[in-house]
Formats: sequence, C-alpha cells, structure tokens
Amino acid sequence: MTEPPQPPNQPPPPSGYGHLPGPPQQPGYGYPQAADNPYAQQAPQPQQAPQPQQAPQPQQPQQAPQPQPGYAYPPPPQGMPGMPGPPPGPPQGAPGAPPKKNRTTVLIAASVAGVLLLGTGGYFAFLKGDGDDPKPPVAQSSAPVDAKPSASASADTGDGSGNGSGEEGDLNAGRKQGEDKVLWFKSSKIDGPGSGVGSKGQWVVGDTVAKSVWKSLVGYSVTDGKEKWKLDFPTEVCAVSGQTTADGKTIILIRESDSDIATCNQMKMIDLKTGKEGWTKEVAKEGAFDIISDASLTITGDVVAVNRLIKSSVYKISTGDRLFSGNGPEGCQPSAYAAGNNKLIAIATCRDEDRTVEVQDADPATGKKTWSYRLPKGFEVNSVYSVDPIVLDVGNEKSKERSILVLGPDGKRRTGVSGEGSFAVNCGQRDRTLQGCGTSVVDSNTLYLATSPEAGTANEIVAFDLGTGKVKWRTPAGDKRTLEVLKAADGKVIAYRKAEYEQGGEIISIPAAGGQPTALLRHPSGPAAPIESSFFSPNIDYVDGRFFISASRLSAKGKDEKLLMVFGK
Repeated sequence: MTEPPQPPNQPPPPSGYGHLPGPPQQPGYGYPQAADNPYAQQAPQPQQAPQPQQAPQPQQPQQAPQPQPGYAYPPPPQGMPGMPGPPPGPPQGAPGAPPKKNRTTVLIAASVAGVLLLGTGGYFAFLKGDGDDPKPPVAQSSAPVDAKPSASASADTGDGSGNGSGEEGDLNAGRKQGEDKVLWFKSSKIDGPGSGVGSKGQWVVGDTVAKSVWKSLVGYSVTDGKEKWKLDFPTEVCAVSGQTTADGKTIILIRESDSDIATCNQMKMIDLKTGKEGWTKEVAKEGAFDIISDASLTITGDVVAVNRLIKSSVYKISTGDRLFSGNGPEGCQPSAYAAGNNKLIAIATCRDEDRTVEVQDADPATGKKTWSYRLPKGFEVNSVYSVDPIVLDVGNEKSKERSILVLGPDGKRRTGVSGEGSFAVNCGQRDRTLQGCGTSVVDSNTLYLATSPEAGTANEIVAFDLGTGKVKWRTPAGDKRTLEVLKAADGKVIAYRKAEYEQGGEIISIPAAGGQPTALLRHPSGPAAPIESSFFSPNIDYVDGRFFISASRLSAKGKDEKLLMVFGK
C-alpha cells in the first residue's frame, strides 16, 4: 500500500523500518497470539522472576517512548510531491516540552507465556529456534571494560580549573566511605530558540571527550575537563553518529540554514582527537522524493551511511566520495542501512504487490548483496540490535505482533528469542535511529536486555542465548535503583545503576556467564546525586574507568544548565 504524501507542517507518520506504520503508541498489553502469526510459538508456563522491593523515583520520571520515524516507505506515486514536515520539536520531558506520563507495563500472565512486553509499544511473540545455529561471529564490542584511569584532578564545576569552585560548591562534599569522585562537571549557558536546542553528541576518544552543543563541538580533557578545542558552525548540528573510525574521526550533519524548515544535508568530517575539520559535502538527493529534513548517520570502517525518510546513501569517510545509494527503479531497494564491525545490512522495500520488506547484506564499498531474507507479509524491521551477529526487532503493526529475529551470517534464519517479562528496550527513543536501542547490548552469542523498572520492584538484566533463543540467566538489580546495560566485552557485562536524588549512581560488572555483580564505580551522594539523577534521556559512556553522562537537549534560556559530568577514582 502506498503511503500518501504528508500535508504541509505535519511530521511524517511514525513507522518501523519498512513500508508499514510502526507499533501504536499506546497499545493494550497481553494480546493473545494471532492465529496467522508466522513467528508465534506455544511457550511453556513462565516462571516469574524474583522481584525485590524498590521505592518509586519521583525525581527521575521515565519518558514514554516515542514512535520511530519511518524508513523504507514506498515512494509516492508519480505526480504527487513529497511534503517534508517541520524539524521535530523537543522530546517529551525535555526543556520546553510538556511531561509525558510513564506507560504502565506488567508481567505477562501464564496464558500468553513466551510473550514479552516492550517499552516501545506492542509485544514480542517470540520466535522458536529452528536448529540452524552457525558458528557465532566475533563480538561487536571490543573496548576494555575495567581499565584503570590515569590520575584526575578534583571536581571542576565549570571553569576548567579543577578546584571544585562554582555555584554548585564542592560536588564531592560529604563523600561517604567507599564512594568514588566527581572528577569534573561542566555547565552550559545558551540563549537560543524557544523550543530549546539539541546536544545529542558525545564521544570519548583517547584523552578527549567531545560534546555537541547546538552550533558547536567542544573537546575536553578526560582527566581535568579543560577545554582542548572548539569548533563553531553557522547552523545547528542536526545529526550525529555515536560511532567513530579507528583513528577517531566521525561525521556530523548541520542544517543548510537557520530556517525552521531547513534541510539537514551539510555533511562534515571531524577529527575528534585534534578538533580539526576535514571535508564538507552536501548530501546528494537521490530522486525527487528524497526528503532530507532530518537524517541519521551510522559508521563502520571507512564508510558512513546517511539514512533519511525513504532514501539512503553511503559515503567514504576518508575522502567524502559518494560510494552508492539504495535508490533504484525495481527489485527490493534499500532505504536504510545499519552498520557495525566493518559490515552493513540494508533494510529494503520490495516492489511487489504487498510491498514486503527484505533484509540484505551490503558490501561497504559497493553496496552489492550476496544474500537476502524476506519478512512475511505485513512485517517490517523496527530496529536493529546488532549487525554482527544480526539481531532484529521485527513487527506487524496491523496484527500487533513483534518478535526478536536472529539471522546467521549467511542471511538464513537462525532462531528467535523467547522468554517472559516486561522490557525497556527504548529503541529509537534516544536518537530515533535504526540502531537506537540504547538499553540493550549484543556480544558474540548473547543479547542482554534490562527489564522495565516498576514502582516497588528492582529491575533485572536478562541474558538471551542467540543460538537457542532462550534465557541464559537473570541478574536482580540488588537495590532500588534502575539498571541500564552499557556494553559487553572481555567476558563481562557493564551496567549503570541509575542515580536517585539522595543516592549517586553506580557502574557494575557482571560475568558474561552470570553471577553476582561487582561495583567498579560508586558515585558520591551529597550535592552530586541530585545533579546526576536529573539528567533526562542522557548520553552515557563508561571508558577506561571513567563514567561520562551528558545532556541530550538544553532549554537554551540564557541560564546555566548542566551539560557534562564525569566520575572516576
């Protein structure tokens, strides 16, 4: 079915990465499995996980996840112009936007065992493993998870002096025994548009942490927070990739002008180690219906994919040369790419009567495919958890079915994930991209998901075996603070135990085989905890023994706002 063009001043309809609309924003939970669900299975009676008690968190309300923008829409019919909508306003709960109530989630009853509730709406009708279990590929993350940081100065509250001065006072005051330190803290003062400004980029590269703030990028020393470099741009930074090349380069997009309807098409290569600009190129339009009002970026090796509403293209990072696009007159044409471990996979819409969706591999240099996997009629790709191994969130909006599908390196269906519980995957919530499942991690043979935090209970991290699709282990949080998965490497899973108003956060390590968590960092309480706990939908990283947390949006009202906070030993 062809999607009609959007009227002026209206954003495009929400959707997954296929031609159909995505999951509804507020579905009922606990649907019975549809009879024609090609992924449904009769699951055993669930065993309810233990749920230690947890106090509610009034100081850190959870955002109801937003629908994702659509990719792989079929193009409008000839003669019907595509109408770009305005740039998106601030996310719910961000400065300048009304708060949104938390969505209620519940554990599934025994009558619908094997179904998992997700924070993005709908539910998972899990796929049953079919025995096709190829040798698992290498892990997607390889960064060390518990390296010892170099010595850092005392907390810097914004002037770079590292002496703990500033209106917040000493953020380490009253530090309890066993607690680690705030190494430094930065605030930002911007007088910008009434809707606020974006600050979504954060990269840790060597001894530099770089941060995007509206029309600029700033690089700080990881040890003391002193400014190392700053780049100012004529317009706002409208898209970033959280990934970098091996030598610390990344790609950003800035708007063509300051107009409210300006396209997000000016591509820049940035060396994050030195703060030097490389080339600047305009994203080439791929046909009459290429809408570049907003875009997303994903990097692997020396290539960057630029995904937008219904088109996509791939460029060489070192030179800026355009390599290929998914645009074409017939067949199954890619309209979005996911990247990782020097690999690309494409999400394509087929030009058949049902407009079915196909997953393909893509050579990073040429875009040529060697295999494809076609989803059943009505199903689309909502998100990509991982490219290597291939782990996909797929769903059917009409029948309200969703599944986690695992493909082998040859594109054949390997298995599907099965279990029970309510999970907060937050796909697309933080950066609204195809690979935007910020609270999940995949290593060589395991998917790690955090359960949804519920009032009065502690959430868990659950490990799913990608070979069998079954639960390997569950780790209770251990206290009332909410757990969020950060990464998996070196035989360990790293998670962030979120701060509360009167208690700092914590970085923990869990053996990849399961077991008791070990604390790597214990963030201080006192004056630091209220600041840490008040970051809304933040950017977070744990690198070389330091934890970085920063704002993803600023109100830009001409007053000091928290921007970046760093913890360590």
